Amino acid sequence: MGDTVDNSTTGKVKTTRLAVRRKRVSKRVTMTDIARVAGCSQATVSFVLNRTPGIKLAAETRERVIEAARSLGYAAPSFAHLDIADTPTPAVDSKIGFVVDQLATSPEAVVAIEGARQASWNAGNIILVAQTLNDPEMEPRTIRALGEQGISALIYMAIFTREVVLPAAIYELDIPVVLINCYTTDHAFPAVVPSEIAGGQHSTRHLIQHGHRRIGTITGEPWMEAAKDRLKGYRRALATADIPFDPELVIEGDWSASAGYAATKELLTLDDRPTAIFCQNDRTAIGCYEALKEAGMRIPEDISVIGYDDEEISRHLHPQLTTSVLPHRAMGRWAIEQLDSFAQSSGERYPVTKLECPLVERLSVAECTAKLAYFG
Repeated sequence: MGDTVDNSTTGKVKTTRLAVRRKRVSKRVTMTDIARVAGCSQATVSFVLNRTPGIKLAAETRERVIEAARSLGYAAPSFAHLDIADTPTPAVDSKIGFVVDQLATSPEAVVAIEGARQASWNAGNIILVAQTLNDPEMEPRTIRALGEQGISALIYMAIFTREVVLPAAIYELDIPVVLINCYTTDHAFPAVVPSEIAGGQHSTRHLIQHGHRRIGTITGEPWMEAAKDRLKGYRRALATADIPFDPELVIEGDWSASAGYAATKELLTLDDRPTAIFCQNDRTAIGCYEALKEAGMRIPEDISVIGYDDEEISRHLHPQLTTSVLPHRAMGRWAIEQLDSFAQSSGERYPVTKLECPLVERLSVAECTAKLAYFG
């Protein structure tokens, strides 16, 4: 049957599918990726996959988007409904409250909310989102207001991974509560966070596997758990490979591009400068790229660079940045799964679940050709 289909669009999708497999890209697929393969805008992909009412699209365009999504392994709950035009939206079954401390300043919350939406959409649930800024007066009021809206569950999220002290209003709720990117000392609710130590270790090990032994790293602010844990992972990978830890190779940053630029320039002044740099977030890597190019160094031929977070910009740097995925979308889905099977009992302590930060291999890492005297 496949031989009867002969058009350039289908051929392009199949060719791109093979290219994606060869490059061993991440399993996480975004609507932007689908748009690139299908040859349309991200908005068109969203209209097709979300069945946006009132939008008239050609059948050929819809089929192209669906085929691209399937070929890339897009994590949609089901594609069956996409093949039927104008399928009515299911009736609302319940409301889920989603409270986050910061929404407008960071994409992480939006990604987590989208993961929760994808996981609950087919059940007819709607998600009510509120930002609290951790305000001691407004946060309890917000939670109570959501309760008055008749929510059947609450998801509470922090942008920075950390231990939190929840307001009493949450403990007063008689509904399931799940925590994203945070946890409490009493472990009263299911909680999920990224596996940052393993992520830092995996990133550093990837550079070691490419022959690098002199690996610099630019951290985030040291008081943050993510910065501490990614540095722990870095040190564990070095220790496992019997590579001595050199504090000169660790430069403190603040997650910004300007800090990445300044830290890279500092690393390049070392007598025995690194052959690779692990930037502990992608924004830091942007500054690192600029400093290296300003110094006349080629990436990855002269020096390899690896990032963290898999922000959209990582796909558009030259060369494209090898990085790790912060699993906010997966954490959003995880939260919904916990609600589906939630059975709260008084006094129960829930473990903190850690989700993997998968490595996305792109073009910024190459084999090390430098010969180091201390490495035998």
